[in-house]
Amino acid sequence: MSERGTTRTVRTGGASGRRRGLAARTTGTRRTAGSLAWAVGLTAAMVLSAATAQWQTWIGVVLAMASVAVTACLVGGVWHRAGAATLASCAGFGLVLFAGPALYEIYMKSAGEPVPAVVTSVSERRGVRDTLRYCALRELGGERRTYEVSQTENCFGQAKAGDRVEIRVDPLGVLEPRLPDSTDSGGTTDITAGIGAGLALLTAATVLRAGLRRRAGHGG
Repeated sequence: MSERGTTRTVRTGGASGRRRGLAARTTGTRRTAGSLAWAVGLTAAMVLSAATAQWQTWIGVVLAMASVAVTACLVGGVWHRAGAATLASCAGFGLVLFAGPALYEIYMKSAGEPVPAVVTSVSERRGVRDTLRYCALRELGGERRTYEVSQTENCFGQAKAGDRVEIRVDPLGVLEPRLPDSTDSGGTTDITAGIGAGLALLTAATVLRAGLRRRAGHGG
């Protein structure tokens, strides 16, 4: 009788262990999937806010601040990973700064319509922190529309008043036209896009790692 009782106890313990192991694997799978979803979603939100800022600056700024704030609250407040929250927030701010210009440059170079134009004037204005350069342009054909673009649209002094240039015009009419790169610089699109991609990977990886290493009882 005692041997049978012992056998039953061992079998019961083994079944309980298997159930605990299955529950642990299920919890781990859910945690991985949830962390990955947060990492991709928050990074995508930051990229979207950066792209929106190229169209409407204030909307993009609001979206960027909201996405970075959610990241900081989730990683630092819910998951209790303060160091990861700081790193993800800093990388997120950098991502917003670089992703917007990179997306703008790539879009205008690939989808922008080439239009001949002339630079009518180049001026400098004192901004909040430094002096900004502005270029006034006039189309040479078609509707002869006029534009005033800033350094955001690549007005960095590569063109002077009276120069004829080939600008890129947004076919949707949403974004400002872009001046061509200077012949000696080769453009900054690759550098900007590379930095933006690196910051996106850093942000996503930091959130993912923080989610996987969250303390038990904090957000699953």
